[in-house]
Amino acid sequence: MSKSAILGGMLLAAAAALSTPASAITGNSWVDDNEHPFVGLVVFYDAGGAFLQRCSGSLISPTKVLTAGHCIQGAVTARIYLQQNAGGNYDPVTQLDPVSGYPETCAGNTLGSLCATSSRLFNYGFDNFAGFPNTRDVALVILDQAISLPEYGQLPSAGTLDSLSTARGKKNTVFTVSGYGLTLSTQEHSAVPNVSYRIRLMAQSTLVNLNSAQTDGFNLQTQGNGNGRGGTCSGDSGGPVFLGGSKSNLVVAVTSFGLNSLCRGTDFGYRVDRQEVLDWIYQTN
Repeated sequence: MSKSAILGGMLLAAAAALSTPASAITGNSWVDDNEHPFVGLVVFYDAGGAFLQRCSGSLISPTKVLTAGHCIQGAVTARIYLQQNAGGNYDPVTQLDPVSGYPETCAGNTLGSLCATSSRLFNYGFDNFAGFPNTRDVALVILDQAISLPEYGQLPSAGTLDSLSTARGKKNTVFTVSGYGLTLSTQEHSAVPNVSYRIRLMAQSTLVNLNSAQTDGFNLQTQGNGNGRGGTCSGDSGGPVFLGGSKSNLVVAVTSFGLNSLCRGTDFGYRVDRQEVLDWIYQTN
């Protein structure tokens, strides 16, 4: 198959995946993520205040949330929930979680501690995967209320992942993904429904490559299939890709896209360990 055909198919798959509420942790080896209290469920709203989609994101300072650029398309405001079980009590009848207030309000006494609003969203330049593979799929959500936590997601030094692109024996390098997305994505007309817990889950994946036509130094490709591993799906978009095991808080990429809407375990994150991306993150307030 030609390179252009592969790329076209991949982008169509990415678009299909993103046509549902934003890109959760899949596979048989995910666990509740109680290790990363700074990872939140981010809900985006249009100019009229209507729900657009949900994604995941990492609080990297008291007021700055790192997420994916495609998550904020069409959005004017946002709200982040930091409860591990942020949407776990969601009632499809009322379309609310009575405990957290997801997706419309911050529950009583949680504003500024476990929940915050935002009216300032910044896009690094994402434009429907134009310029692929440099999709510029990064965004920042600046919170209206500062949230004080014992730890935040840490940004890498520029070029942190570069040594993995050629070094022998690095293909088994472990990454940890975290997010609130789907745990099972099924065919459109399947009798089996999608599974979404709307809770923060995490799983480990391994490095595939950094220098293919799909990555080319801009994206990180990981594999979540196999014993002891898991991948990402719709709703995990913007969530962190940590370098290392479950205790790591070093965010080297944000979950960006997959090769198909069924979330088969081949995942791509947009790298944030590039100097120009880091400069933009630090300078945006």
